Amino acid sequence: MQTILEKKQSTEPSLIDPSTALEILEGKTQLLDTVKQASIPRMEHFGKKVRIHILDNVKNGHCPEDCGYCAQRKNANSGVQEYPIKSEEEILKEALEAKQNGAYRFCIVSAGTGPNDKMVERLSGTISKITNEIGLKVCLSAGLLDSSKAKILREAGLDRYNHNLNTSEAHYGEICTTHSFQDRLETIESLNSEGVGICSGLIVGMGETLTDLVDVAFTLKRLKVISIPVNFFIPVAGHAIKNPNALNPELCIRILSVFRLVNPDSEIRVAAGREGHLRSLQSLSLHVANSLFASGYLNVKGSEIDQTVEMILDSGFEPEWEGGDLRLDQREHIYSSGNIQNLYKYKKTK
Repeated sequence: MQTILEKKQSTEPSLIDPSTALEILEGKTQLLDTVKQASIPRMEHFGKKVRIHILDNVKNGHCPEDCGYCAQRKNANSGVQEYPIKSEEEILKEALEAKQNGAYRFCIVSAGTGPNDKMVERLSGTISKITNEIGLKVCLSAGLLDSSKAKILREAGLDRYNHNLNTSEAHYGEICTTHSFQDRLETIESLNSEGVGICSGLIVGMGETLTDLVDVAFTLKRLKVISIPVNFFIPVAGHAIKNPNALNPELCIRILSVFRLVNPDSEIRVAAGREGHLRSLQSLSLHVANSLFASGYLNVKGSEIDQTVEMILDSGFEPEWEGGDLRLDQREHIYSSGNIQNLYKYKKTK
């Protein structure tokens, strides 16, 4: 298996300034001109490759945090099933299935404020096996973390750690009160100091202004974040977001374009909510972003892997994965000779 080498930090300068970024978001530029501009660094750094990430929510619910957007937050009463951490055997089985389905990276997510020493030890063992025995890159999202725990996870083979900023510092108090924006910054800085690649992004549509979005884009640039998931708010039952923004496909494409132009060499991911908010423009987003999730999100279903691969190929791009053969869906073509009669509006009866 040939390992794909990746940078741990973003090193390329931004291609636009904050005022230009705001103009793009305000719709003062032609959409296709903006997409064309953003596609240049996308192609320069990633070519036609698209990375498929698959999430595994290994521990659901029982979270003491009050993040307003989350179905697992305390007192959410969202109707989402709670469960303790999965067994290592179950996680390894799901990691193997993810690789066989064409995943580039396996994302382990665990609810809670942050892992204690025992949990870090347990996760480290699992990460080591996924990395060395299955041969799949691993991203972990487990909450607040200090440098000593980051070091243990890095030595186990952790590829990336996800810790989203979620929104701007000015808006943060509107979405969460049990921890601060500064707490999140300190976790990212601890991971940076230990040489762990950072995955950090935001959730669009939680009552923020366009200026807040620009601020997040440039904060991630300052932190040299190499992987940026751009999520679009999904209003799960029990959420506590006071004034969700109305999103439309054009605005979502503009947001993705801004994050690409501000962070030209970072992996930009079309994350949660793409199916409902980008809708028919999902394929256009691949000209700007080089990464997406398949097979759903934390607590909400999404496009299955075969649908995702089909969209990538139909858009003229190629799924990127590490090792093995990608098992592309072999469904019969809708206009094949064996299926065409099923499409007749007026079919002769016998």
